[in-house]
Amino acid sequence: MAEEEEDYMSDSFINVKEDIRPGLPMLRRIREAHQKEEKHREANLKNRQKSLKEEEKERRDNVLKSALGSENKGFALLQKMGYKSGQALGKSGSGIVEPIPLNIKTGRSGIGHETLIKRKAEEELENYQRKIHLRKQTEEKAADQFRLRLKSKKEELKLESDLKRSQRACHQLDTQKDIQVPREPWYWFMPEKEEQEDEEEKGEKEQEEDEYGCEELSVLEKLEILTRYLREEHQYCIWCGTTYEDEEDLSLNCPGPTSADHD
Repeated sequence: MAEEEEDYMSDSFINVKEDIRPGLPMLRRIREAHQKEEKHREANLKNRQKSLKEEEKERRDNVLKSALGSENKGFALLQKMGYKSGQALGKSGSGIVEPIPLNIKTGRSGIGHETLIKRKAEEELENYQRKIHLRKQTEEKAADQFRLRLKSKKEELKLESDLKRSQRACHQLDTQKDIQVPREPWYWFMPEKEEQEDEEEKGEKEQEEDEYGCEELSVLEKLEILTRYLREEHQYCIWCGTTYEDEEDLSLNCPGPTSADHD
């Protein structure tokens, strides 16, 4: 009888080492069964909770969708007063037709918490809008002040230009009349080198002004004084750029003594 062939997939051939410690396989099986039972219980609990919520929602929706019947005491009282299903409330029929919707509160906050949050949001919005308004007012005010400064600077430069023009004209007309010294030192326009004074002359001038209580004239005041001098002494109008024959010719043909008269 031939010898049986060996099974190469048998445990004796593979030489698998088994855990032969006493009681260990039984403990492992108990632990796995316990874990499986816990998972199954948790799943059932979740399904039960979910189903309860769904059932509650379905019951609520069905009740809200279904119209009230005569078995309802409130509806029965309305019917006695002449109310019919689908009719608007009120004596004149101007009230609501559908009932006030039911808002389900799902959060854990107390009554009035949502109103408080809404009020805070409205206050934050008002504060933000107020800040934007104040910022806009500040920017507009700064822009107005800048425009005023720019306008004032332009007017100041124009006055200085008109004064220099009047000083040059005065120097020329006085020289033509053989006037060697101006009535006032500032009546004539002098180059910057000639206008510079040494420290002693400046000190004497300041002392002289203190003694007589004289204050330095502004550009506008100098311009008004000088244009009046040119008109009276030389019948010359700086704004017309014309020397008139006499005072009568000046008064008849010149619009006036100021720059605004010639606009």
